[in-house]
Amino acid sequence: MTVVPSSPPTTEHDEPPPGDGSLRLGVDDRFAVPPRATRRRRRLTDLAGRAVGPVLVLVLWAVATSLAWVSPILLPSPASVWDAGVDLVASGQLQENLLVSLARAGTGLAIGVAVGGLLALFTGLSRVGEVLVDSNVQMLRAMPILALQPLVIVWFGIGEPTKILLVALAVTFPVYINTHAAIRSVDARLVELATTVGLSRWELVRRVVLPGALPGFLTGLRFATAISWLVLVVAEQINATAGIGYLMTQARTVARTDVIIVGLVVYALLGLISDTVVRLIERRSLAWASTLQAR
Repeated sequence: MTVVPSSPPTTEHDEPPPGDGSLRLGVDDRFAVPPRATRRRRRLTDLAGRAVGPVLVLVLWAVATSLAWVSPILLPSPASVWDAGVDLVASGQLQENLLVSLARAGTGLAIGVAVGGLLALFTGLSRVGEVLVDSNVQMLRAMPILALQPLVIVWFGIGEPTKILLVALAVTFPVYINTHAAIRSVDARLVELATTVGLSRWELVRRVVLPGALPGFLTGLRFATAISWLVLVVAEQINATAGIGYLMTQARTVARTDVIIVGLVVYALLGLISDTVVRLIERRSLAWASTLQAR
């Protein structure tokens, strides 16, 4: 007769057997992706938190102007700025000048992003490009873009090409630097694997290098959109006949501080909207990446 040994009695400190639904895979809870509802609540909380700072500034601004701590000529009240903005919208001046500024910034941004991306690919994928181009780009990057303004005016005059070129130059460098660094940081093991399976050079670039460099490119694009508006503020004051910068220059000649502040607010909103759009593109394009932003 065969004796079957009995199972030892379990205690309350014993681990539950596998298969009862409590099996853990050893994954740290910190890296677990929370439910969609939790992520939505966190995003709303973050948006509310981001709004606290601007609201406090607006309150302090209203208090300072209402108590006459600051001269209304130097800093008009929020109500005065609002009225000036409403008047500009009603007369159509704001819309007309805004469209001109958007066209300039969009054209310069497109040119700069294309040039910066192509240069990054050339220097990142080619030793010859690294030697011939990278050092020149680094030297130009060290120069203040606005310091090139007199030279650009001498070469191209004071028309639209000068304004667009200044924006394009300013945009090129952040796109180039971030994309070039991302290309150089692509995992060498992925390149070796792609070579082992017989991918051609074009397929290697398309399937390995470009996806690996996409996060760096999008980071450069975020910097580029912000810089484009900063440079446009100055570029539109070079003998311009339209644009938000032109509107601010005209207001300065007649001491309309409220209109100047309206222009600054418009630039700030444009920068915020463009950055938000790039972040949405980044979130959709990098949905495959495992990051902690989902928390």
